[in-house]
Amino acid sequence: MTAQNIYILGIESSCDDTAAAVLHSGKILSNVVATQEVHQKYGGVVPELASRAHQQNIVPVIHEALSRAGITKEDLTAVAFTRGPGLMGSLLVGTSFAKSLSLGLKIPLLDINHMQAHILAHFIDEKDFKKPKFPFLALTISGGHTQIVKVTDYFQMEVIGETLDDAVGEAFDKSAKILGLPYPGGPLVDKNAQKGDPKAFPFPKPKVEGLNFSFSGLKTSILYFIQKQVKQNPQFIEENLEDICASIQHTIIGILMDKLKKAVKQTGITEIAIAGGVSANSGIRNTLHEAQAKYGWKTYIPKFEYTTDNAAMIAIAGHYKFISEDFADLGVTAKARIKM
Repeated sequence: MTAQNIYILGIESSCDDTAAAVLHSGKILSNVVATQEVHQKYGGVVPELASRAHQQNIVPVIHEALSRAGITKEDLTAVAFTRGPGLMGSLLVGTSFAKSLSLGLKIPLLDINHMQAHILAHFIDEKDFKKPKFPFLALTISGGHTQIVKVTDYFQMEVIGETLDDAVGEAFDKSAKILGLPYPGGPLVDKNAQKGDPKAFPFPKPKVEGLNFSFSGLKTSILYFIQKQVKQNPQFIEENLEDICASIQHTIIGILMDKLKKAVKQTGITEIAIAGGVSANSGIRNTLHEAQAKYGWKTYIPKFEYTTDNAAMIAIAGHYKFISEDFADLGVTAKARIKM
């Protein structure tokens, strides 16, 4: 089997999106995602409902991915799936399906670390998108993770900084909830922030040693600030929503950039990539673009469809695992918590 003739099916089911993608020689032929709207009325992902929805969605999503790619399941070379981290019930659906497909088609099985896959999304062969050179620093920011990762090879990754409590995505969503915005609130904070004054309301930055992060204190200060202002003026949020969102976003981006600058200084690495769902945030993307000129960094920002949970990133990680013949056996199990 040559590297030019590998068809990888990627399956992603770590949280509330069921996704499947087909990759051929590093190029994405299809990338299908079924989102679950059932969680919106609960203000967050309900694990039991998520796993049930995955069971309903996984067959049609994979069928659609194969159809869009113009191939049948018999053409597949290998199947890659998210082993973890994630919600256990959700992971089990994807893991079980991938193992069954591998066994039935007699093709190799590739278990993928979800957070590594977010970083490896940068290596999808896309027109006009350059790939980072090793070594590089990856800022992985999502609803469940905030990490600075030193990447020296496709699967040689070292976490050199991470959150001590809440993830940055949670900070965005909880702030949105305080402001009365619907779930998921992070994108709505971003949307409103684009029209507001980022310096209207200064919020304190947490003092955390080294390259680690903390967002719980920021969430508390935002809550107390809003409660105090609303007590004085019940219309405060409505009258100042754009400025509040801009100020929150400005503070969060400042926290991320302070640590990233520190990481560059410590490691001497100026190749910088971002990954994870929160990297879709326009403020973060713009700030990184500016950092390229301001600090002499080389920055890499993935396409929007490869930032949030998707199967294309699982497929590209599977591609590199296949080439190195790093296969999983049928005894492999899902893991809700798994190290980078």
